[in-house]
Amino acid sequence: MACTCPGRVHPGIAMIFVQIVFGGINIVYKLVINDGMSMRVAVAYRLLFGAAFLCPIALIVERNKRPKLTWVVFIQIFLVALVGGSIYHNLYLASLNLTSMTFAAAMYNLSPAFTYIVALFFRMETFSLDNARGIAKVAGTAICIGGAMLLTFYKGTDINIWHTKINLLKHHQNTVGSTKQQVMGMAIALIACVFYAFWVILQAKINKNYPCFYSSTALMSLMGSIQAIIYALCFDRKWSDWKLGWNIRLISVIYLGTLASGLNITLMAWCIAKRGPLFVAIYNPLMLLYAGGVLIIAGLYTVLWGKSKNSRNKNQLAVLPNNSDQESSGVAVSPRSNVNKDSAV
Repeated sequence: MACTCPGRVHPGIAMIFVQIVFGGINIVYKLVINDGMSMRVAVAYRLLFGAAFLCPIALIVERNKRPKLTWVVFIQIFLVALVGGSIYHNLYLASLNLTSMTFAAAMYNLSPAFTYIVALFFRMETFSLDNARGIAKVAGTAICIGGAMLLTFYKGTDINIWHTKINLLKHHQNTVGSTKQQVMGMAIALIACVFYAFWVILQAKINKNYPCFYSSTALMSLMGSIQAIIYALCFDRKWSDWKLGWNIRLISVIYLGTLASGLNITLMAWCIAKRGPLFVAIYNPLMLLYAGGVLIIAGLYTVLWGKSKNSRNKNQLAVLPNNSDQESSGVAVSPRSNVNKDSAV
């Protein structure tokens, strides 16, 4: 018996929520990288926190619904964890480090095309230009990718509203160098897109054999975290590389683990079961809109907060001259007793 997703929500609404959460991933990654955290360690913590978040939920919600875990399903989940977990995230962050957020986002927007091609190879999608449905599917995919690429690469006029000391590209500006590095970064990003396409296809296979989304995602996160930890320990063996305190690193890995890897992957697995791999991949370009929207709203309220502070300061300064004028006007006010004495004389 298939396990159900919490709440009866429409798959489209679920994917919109998924992309809203994904919209903050690049920003969060840049914050931890600027703080000096290794990207490999960040991936390991992301998957580890995702497993810690989902395992209790899976044990409680699906305790009487899980089918028997066979070796075939176990190997499939292991491959999904490897393809869509540890390898994909490390490749994506490597491309982000070698190129820029712009190019990484642009390559990420190509994932629907790769997913469509891989789905055709596995006969999970059809290619047909003989009817309106087939034409709409092909044309819609191309238009969506083209619009996302245009939004990514088009550079308009820079608008400097205010100056801030926060620079998300502080370390990245030093890493982006030769054309060779950028080409290598773009090649790595393309490979990451291929791995993403295989992930959604394999996830669709798992949904048929093991249709419990919490349990499968928890196992995937657990196996992926073990893989990512082993890979990270090959390069980052110091305790300082892994230490988490009450700082931006802890907040970031909690966000990445619970929301990005925990809740989001569960919703994506459920949407794949409901509508197929291409349905999930086609929503990826929305991440650009939501990431930009978050920054715009944050900037708007920051400016409004600053203007309200300036208005308060101006009001306070406007009151001070009146008091100073009274004190410096040179008009001495005699005590009441002295006035009475003078009037008596």
